[in-house]
This record gives sequence, C-alpha cells and structure tokens, in this order.
Amino acid sequence: MKRLRKIIFWCHLPVGVIAGIVILIMCVTGVLLAYEKQITSWADTRGYRSAPPAAETQQLPVETLLAKAREGHGANPTAITLKSDPAAPAEIAFGRETTLFVNPYSGQVLGEGSQRVRSFFRTVTDWHRWLGAKGENRNVARAITGACNLGFLFLVVSGFYLWWPRNWNLKALRSITWFRGGLPGRARDFNWHNTIGFWCAPALFVIVISAVVISYTWAGNLVYRIVGEAPPAPRANQPSQPTSSTDLPTQLNGAWLVAKQQVPDWRSISMQLPTSASAPLTFNIDSGTGGQPQKRGQLVLDRTTGAVTKWEPFSSYTRGRQLRSILRFAHTGEVAGIAGQTVAGIATLGGAVLAFTGLALAFRRGYAWLGRRAGKRAILSRTPMETRIETNQLAE
Repeated sequence: MKRLRKIIFWCHLPVGVIAGIVILIMCVTGVLLAYEKQITSWADTRGYRSAPPAAETQQLPVETLLAKAREGHGANPTAITLKSDPAAPAEIAFGRETTLFVNPYSGQVLGEGSQRVRSFFRTVTDWHRWLGAKGENRNVARAITGACNLGFLFLVVSGFYLWWPRNWNLKALRSITWFRGGLPGRARDFNWHNTIGFWCAPALFVIVISAVVISYTWAGNLVYRIVGEAPPAPRANQPSQPTSSTDLPTQLNGAWLVAKQQVPDWRSISMQLPTSASAPLTFNIDSGTGGQPQKRGQLVLDRTTGAVTKWEPFSSYTRGRQLRSILRFAHTGEVAGIAGQTVAGIATLGGAVLAFTGLALAFRRGYAWLGRRAGKRAILSRTPMETRIETNQLAE
C-alpha cells in the first residue's frame, strides 16, 4: 500500500506541474463565468423593463415585433424569444452577434443591451476554451485544454486517494478536513491543498469529467455506449441561412399560442425564423432557468396547417441522450439551477487554489532538491585538507 501511494504521488506531481498553469487559467475563467447568464441578462435588460401601460394591455403580434426590429436594425432577424415575465422585453436576434430588445407592447426598439458585458464574457470564454487563441491556433489550444482536462481528472481522483488519511483518528481527520492557522509557508500550502481538495473533490470530479466529455468526441460517444446505445452520427456543418431579404414569416401568432399551450408553465419560448416558405416552425420551450435540459422541449409545427408534427421533451430522449445533455450543463452546475451554479463556482474557485498551492508545493520541493544537490556537490568538491580543517573546527 505504501509503495502504491508513492507511485501515485510521483505520477500526481509531474502531471500537476505540467498542466498546472492551464488548469489555473481554466479555473479562474470558470469562476468568472459562473453567473454569466444572470449577469448578462441583468445588464441587458436593467433599463429595458417593459411593464404594460394597463392591466388589460396585450402584447403586439409577433409579426409586428419582427417588423419593428427589422426597421430598427436594417436587416432580417433570425430568431425571437419571448418570456412569461410581463415586464421582460422581447429579444430579437440577428445572427449570433447582435440581439435587439423590443418593447412587446409598443414595438419600440430599446437597444442592443450591454455590449461591454457581452464583450467581457466573450473574452473570458475565449481564454477558458482556447487560452485566448484566435483563428486556426484554436485547434492547437483546444488540444492543450482537452489534454489538461484529462490531467485534471487524474489529479482529482489521485488527489482524493492521497488525501485519504492512512490512520483514522481525530487528529488525522482534522488535518485534511479543516484549515489550521499560524502555519509557515510550506505547511500552510499543504494544509490548504489537502483541505480544499477534500471538500471540493466530489464537485470537481463532476465538473472535470463533464469537461472531458465536452472536449472529446470519443468521451461523448462513451456516454452512449455506457448505457448500451450506439452514439449518434456526427452532424454535418451547415451554415446558417438568413431569411428572405424582403419577406418575414406571417401568421405566427396562432402558432405561438399553440406553443404556449404545449407547456402551461413555460418561462421562455424561442423560435428560429424559417429560411423558406415551406419550412416548418420550430419552437424551443423552456420552463427552467435556461441551463436545465430536463425542463426544455422542442415543438415543431406544420407551417400550413399549424398542426403539431413533433413534440420532443426531455422525457422522450434516450437514456444516453439524457445523460449527455445533463453532463453538458453539469459542467456549469446549471442543471441544478442557481444552487448548482453556486456549488460549481465555489468548487472551481477551490480548483484554482489547488492549482496554485500545488504549483507552490512543487516549486518548494524543487528548490529544496536543487539546494541539496548544490550542497552535495560542494562537499564532493572539497579537498582532503579542507575536510580535515572543517572537522577540526567542528571538534573545537
């Protein structure tokens, strides 16, 4: 057992040193992204709340909102999102880069939201996923972060084994489960590394293993195979097509009413605008916080008759697809709502401290090793006369 512990330690140490800086970057940026959706939503809509002028005032037809947005932006929108909150503005997207907020009662274009906040989170996301790389360099950066995610998974599992006390007694348990004050540098780093690692290991395991699934196709396919399913065929990359330059879809209000009735407790409904007159209408209906796949469903309506051609809630997914969807949002904790995000954020902050203290401990170990080697070389380089003189001085 002692030999196994030593082998695991000497695997744990170099992996931590090699991957430590990248893990530290991913953890720090992960903490900054913990409440991205809530912060962005607050920054976007804090001045755009659209309370109805009277209790009985109805929202404008969807077609009118789209037309107003097109007039304000000078291009055709690609998607629209309405929320059940009566004070929330309509969100009308123009591709991935631009979203206009429109008063759903008056049709007034309110603005594009907080560009600085969105730009900040885009930059943080670039560092989290690709270490800030651009263009073709992202492929290399993605390979690095993927490998470091695998290394981090090994560090979490092996670290939990190394943190496990050899002797179960109160003193040993307290040394790895709680902070101790007044310790010098190395002992403090060791105490923090053990204590934070012990408490954060379960949440970090979920966060990191989901990151591996996101990083690698083979890991995503493995999720399906674990439950006995064949992985889905890879999707072909199809560029998004804008809607007609002159026409917008008409008679959408009836279809929107069907979507609302499909899930009575809906909180937001989004629709991608069809790219042709014959294309069906596809609605994404969410009764959760936006990151809870178990509370989302997709509804497809026939464009001509308005009949439901497909309703695909989470419960209709195969077990493999359910597990894969949950893992995607387990990475951010969103699958469990705001509480899950908070736990994930705290655990990710703990991961940053683990990376820092681990590198500090490795540096101290390396510095001490170099000092011992330098001292040993100095002793070996002494002449016999110098050795006798030092021995006589010590004897006196």
